[in-house]
Amino acid sequence: ADRLTIQVLDDSTDDTTALAEARAAYHRQAGINVQVLHRADRQGFKAGALAWGLTRTEAEVVAVFDADFRPQPDFLRRTVPVLQAHPDAGMVQTRWTHLNEEYSPLTRVQSLALDGHFVIEQTARSRAGLLINFNGSGGLWRRACIEDAGGWQADTMTEDMDLSYRAQLAGWRCLYLPDVEAPAELPAQMEAFKRQQVRWAKGSIQCLRKLSWPILRGKLPLRQKLMALVHVSGYFTQPLVVILLLTSLPLLLQPQPQSGVWMVFGLAGLGPPLLFAISQAALHPRWPRRLLYLPIFLVVAAGITFSTSRAVYEGLTRWGGTFRRTPKFRLEGREGRWVDSVYRLRPDWTILGEFGLMAYALVGLVLAWQHGQYGSMPFLVLCALGYGIVAWTGLWQSRPALRRVSGTS
Repeated sequence: ADRLTIQVLDDSTDDTTALAEARAAYHRQAGINVQVLHRADRQGFKAGALAWGLTRTEAEVVAVFDADFRPQPDFLRRTVPVLQAHPDAGMVQTRWTHLNEEYSPLTRVQSLALDGHFVIEQTARSRAGLLINFNGSGGLWRRACIEDAGGWQADTMTEDMDLSYRAQLAGWRCLYLPDVEAPAELPAQMEAFKRQQVRWAKGSIQCLRKLSWPILRGKLPLRQKLMALVHVSGYFTQPLVVILLLTSLPLLLQPQPQSGVWMVFGLAGLGPPLLFAISQAALHPRWPRRLLYLPIFLVVAAGITFSTSRAVYEGLTRWGGTFRRTPKFRLEGREGRWVDSVYRLRPDWTILGEFGLMAYALVGLVLAWQHGQYGSMPFLVLCALGYGIVAWTGLWQSRPALRRVSGTS
């Protein structure tokens, strides 16, 4: 215990600080060094809080957890020795698991997506010697690596990807431990899930702008450079879905069927199902049952592309931004309740765009049927369902909150 310091980095403006301090005092009486470090402002947001916390400790190794993570008791014993055994390693990332994946269909589909990332993508990049990203939580940093890479910076919304890439470009390695789990809570509200994805999309594209030139001129093999650029530009797939939908009507009005376009899109769409199937087979003996949620995933993934496309545009045109946190509600398994929480979000204006794109897809379906271009219909059905369900779910889940605001205004 004399070698461990726990910092609660708190930028809150409500009664969170008093609650956290009360629990910290309780644990200090048991001999655990827990500090609540409250900032009077949110300058730099998460990156600023992490940088400030680093100045308040002399620790050589720093573990980072978001507030909704619940690491296993042996987490440090399983990760710190690995970092110490590799002097050239600057960070260790572990595999996220999910406290509440059974809570709802929305949390089920998020678990599919995250399992695909952590079981397949991160493992493959690590084993192939490619650059990988620290995921912001559930991992370790060597202090010397943080300082050598320039520290946490707030000019992107994904300070984790930014710093981990700068560290690897400076010669440090990122180790990935898929056998060490870091359980966390998945967003159960559609608006919270959208907010999280918007932040990740915007920050990823900001990292693309910031890091492309350092990657290209860095002392890396060509394959590492190419795969790094593909990695940080991954969210460009979001506006491509919107663009394809918007161009579908002109394509459908052409005198000759454009079957080739839809065939290419259909082949590309096989990637995610294969990714999720392999990841679930690696994790669960009864994995085929888990793939029953795959159609819901495809619908939700299509439905959020309007808000994430807007985030991609903002990432291309702006630096930094306001860190809008993803609210969590202490949900575990199928237990817990969030509908009455003061942290529940209300829908923003993007639901208007989603309803508009739903109507556009429905018009395309009518044209496709009339012109006999049936190959385009699966994509148009997916878009109509996706945008409609995401927008309607956001409204439905926020009904009591909207009534409460209306009644007090």
